[in-house]
Amino acid sequence: MAIAPDRAAPSAANADDGYGPIGRSEWMDIDWREHLRWVRVHRRWVNCVDIGEGPPLVFVHGLSGSWQNWLENIPHFARTHRVIVPDLPGFGCSQMPSEKISINGYARWLDELCARLELESTDIVGNSMGGFVAAEFALAFPQRVKRLALVSAAGISTEQQRNERMLVLLRKTEFVAIWLAGKTERAALRPGLRRFASFIFRHPERLPGPLIVEQARGGGKPGFIDALDACTSYPLRERLSQISCPTLIVWGDSDRLVPLRDADVFEALIDGSRKLVYADTGHVPQLERPARFNRDVERHLA
Repeated sequence: MAIAPDRAAPSAANADDGYGPIGRSEWMDIDWREHLRWVRVHRRWVNCVDIGEGPPLVFVHGLSGSWQNWLENIPHFARTHRVIVPDLPGFGCSQMPSEKISINGYARWLDELCARLELESTDIVGNSMGGFVAAEFALAFPQRVKRLALVSAAGISTEQQRNERMLVLLRKTEFVAIWLAGKTERAALRPGLRRFASFIFRHPERLPGPLIVEQARGGGKPGFIDALDACTSYPLRERLSQISCPTLIVWGDSDRLVPLRDADVFEALIDGSRKLVYADTGHVPQLERPARFNRDVERHLA
């Protein structure tokens, strides 16, 4: 079922300058139960959003995330695409995988998911660990990937050594998500409490409370420790030059989890790639600058 546009798009100036959603977010008026489905992949059940009609587009969330990490983007792209947004195994409502979590294991899992959903090839967008997985997917299964977008992607800083500062921040991310999820919704919406997420978002107190609550639902899942280990023990840098599909790189200049210099490495090693850096933006550009992000990715897919 496609989503018809029912309101005017924000102006280019507002889209570029605004932080967070502009007006009431479309995702708040969607009955998501109509678009969630269970898919059997590698002998485990996967929770997956499947919405819209048209060429397929897959979004992949990051560590301690879930499909809700793309709430500000799914309705926009569902107007023109069949949008697939899974909870990775061990996260969201998906079961743990049958084997130990690994980056190449997630890539094989995505290949099987595409086969189950009868997607011969797809565009794919990944954030943080999801970007790491999307890059590996493009390397391991190039016939599956038409276009690739890497959003604050992991895989560079974590490749050379176990960056202790990064690991501390990632563990804080998980702690805050679990802590917020355990609060009542009213408590979690308080701006003072949301400031604890400042190492994820540049300005968490300026984001709508309901959006923050939905992000917290990704915390406390059984896949976190194994996935964290996978992110810090799998080489990617030396193989990036083999990515042949058109690639967009999107980063926030105030990312405290994955440094901006990693974006330069991706751009230098992926031939023909294009890099966009959003000012005054943290680790999750798709939620912090959704109007601009949607427009930039839309242009890339076109």
